[in-house]
Amino acid sequence: MGGGGGIGKGASVPSAPLPPEPPMPVETGDAQQQRTTREQDRRAALQARGAGATLLTGALGDSSPAGVQSKTLLGQ
Repeated sequence: MGGGGGIGKGASVPSAPLPPEPPMPVETGDAQQQRTTREQDRRAALQARGAGATLLTGALGDSSPAGVQSKTLLGQ
């Protein structure tokens, strides 16, 4: 009473071969130095931007008018 069309114990599926790994590019000294310089410039820019983002006011503080109103009586 078996019958079916599925994969049973007797059937085996061969695994596909793995593709070869791509060769790693060889960096010359000049290319490595350029990459290092770019990385240093990128980090310096991130640090400068990060420090500037924390400054919310100038040396004189917040000089904008406060957004408050005087007290009013209910219904007026």
